[in-house]
Amino acid sequence: MEAIDLPAPILDPNARRLPSIERYRYASPPLYPPEERSVRLALFDLDNTLLAGDSDHAWGEFLCQRGLVDAEAYRARNDAFYQDYLAGALDVLEYQNFCQELLGRSEMPQLQQWHAEFMRDHIEPIVLAKGEALVRQHHEAGDRVVIITATNRFITGPIAKRLGVDTLLATECEMQEGRYTGRLTDVPCFQEGKVTRIERWLMENDQSLDDSYFYSDSRNDLPLLERVSHPVAVDPDPTLKGIAEQRGWRIISLR
Repeated sequence: MEAIDLPAPILDPNARRLPSIERYRYASPPLYPPEERSVRLALFDLDNTLLAGDSDHAWGEFLCQRGLVDAEAYRARNDAFYQDYLAGALDVLEYQNFCQELLGRSEMPQLQQWHAEFMRDHIEPIVLAKGEALVRQHHEAGDRVVIITATNRFITGPIAKRLGVDTLLATECEMQEGRYTGRLTDVPCFQEGKVTRIERWLMENDQSLDDSYFYSDSRNDLPLLERVSHPVAVDPDPTLKGIAEQRGWRIISLR
């Protein structure tokens, strides 16, 4: 597998120390930041692409470890859904119903506090330095960087901000009067849903996929990988790796 040619990052000698929770005060990036016209797009999947793990699954583990759910029952279902995802067989609506049960019965200040702990203890250790460097390369080239993920915005909003990415397309959870309702407000951003969501975003922002990049690890992202100019398989699963090799797509590692 080809390793991406990246400059050596300039690292703060204290960068690997666990930061305080205050660093991760919950804040979601704007849904659609100010428009940029005729700019090349660099689209990134998040889980197992820019992160060395799956943030959705990790959130479930956090809930179990904190005693916020019945650990045995929740972990069994969470693991089963994750295996379905890896196999390309996930029922995304059933999974979202499972994920949102806790969100719907919790107050936002408490959710934000839990999320800050989650960022510090579960996400910061799996942020990939090479992934951050690749995002910076695209920023420095003047490209519009977009994270497009099946994981919901509650989980991924602060992660996108941590990675320096302002534009996030994620599965959207409905809120009413400051609380999650347990319902979705849009097409889940998964498989063909990613194509639906990016096409709408392109129209709303007067953008196109001309000369665009999409980086992903997953067979689930084949519909969007097939639409961009430069599909890149990142530490791909076996199915995506085989397809990428067959089609001559670039294969890289950010690990």
